[in-house]
Amino acid sequence: MARLNIRVNGKSISVEGNNVSIINDTVMVDGKVIKRSASGVVKVVVQGTINELRTDASVECGDVAGSVEAGGSVNCKNVGKDVDAGGSVNSMKVGGDIDAGGSVVIR
Repeated sequence: MARLNIRVNGKSISVEGNNVSIINDTVMVDGKVIKRSASGVVKVVVQGTINELRTDASVECGDVAGSVEAGGSVNCKNVGKDVDAGGSVNSMKVGGDIDAGGSVVIR
């Protein structure tokens, strides 16, 4: 289980978990609601590796063992499976397919 530091508008929430979902301004970790009304800039900082990451906004994260799905742009280190983004994708490595509404940069 990864130690997660999720920042919402500059305020940090520290939790343990494997799967992160940020949909409709609600932050959930492993199916449990962590924060409601999480509007504005949501930044996920992961210490360790999470399994899945889903958000209807843009996301910045570390390593994700599984897939990342975002309504906006994705800026992550390594993604083990697919990335589906409504915006741009910026990553070091993606193990699966990339579907992006904007540019794709693998560095």
